[in-house]
Amino acid sequence: TRYPGKPLVTIEGKTMIQRVFEQASKSTKLNEVWIATDDVRIFSHAKTFTEQVVLTSPSHINGTERCYEAYILCKSQATHIINIQGDEPFINPEQIDQVANIFYKNKDIQIATLIKKIHDQKILENTGIVKVVINNFNKALYFSRAIIPFVRNAERDKWLAQTDFYKHIGIYGFNTDVLEKLVQLPMSRNEESESLEQLRWLDHGYEIYCGHTLLESKSIDTPEDLSLVLKQLRSI
Repeated sequence: TRYPGKPLVTIEGKTMIQRVFEQASKSTKLNEVWIATDDVRIFSHAKTFTEQVVLTSPSHINGTERCYEAYILCKSQATHIINIQGDEPFINPEQIDQVANIFYKNKDIQIATLIKKIHDQKILENTGIVKVVINNFNKALYFSRAIIPFVRNAERDKWLAQTDFYKHIGIYGFNTDVLEKLVQLPMSRNEESESLEQLRWLDHGYEIYCGHTLLESKSIDTPEDLSLVLKQLRSI
């Protein structure tokens, strides 16, 4: 609703969805890359540059449900799936590889994602940026649009000097057996409050491993976001 037809917007001669697909295809760890969409226009366009596209149900309430249906439609034998957002035309393949490597190192991990340390007070204060608190084993304790953790006995503008804060990078990897169970879970109270799907998983006892990245992730949510990113790219 914030950016109608977003995946089909043209960026320097290519559509957003094609750029995401091409960036994902540069990953050295993925066996296959598929586009999943419930929009016939996007499906038809994707067919012009790849056969690896599936048309999913329009009734899904989140991307994880669409991801699981795509897995079924593809008749995949994959043991792990990485869900890459279709609004990140500049996603770095190294980030995709990093998520994949988490599973290569530990097959028992259920869900994996990425986080990045926050150094900017504006990012910390931005409620549009999801923050995450992790434990000593790099597993998520909680996600929030608010500033977490709370720092007691310090002024807010001094918090960054007192402890580590992390922003969430919206890429997920799943063990496919776990993914099948996640899409059957009922909505939880924390998820409803924060409007963050990953809280449903935590509330039902699933673990989310957080890999640390130094790379920035530039998702495009509005036309203004796209203009800003293009200005940054052209100034490099």
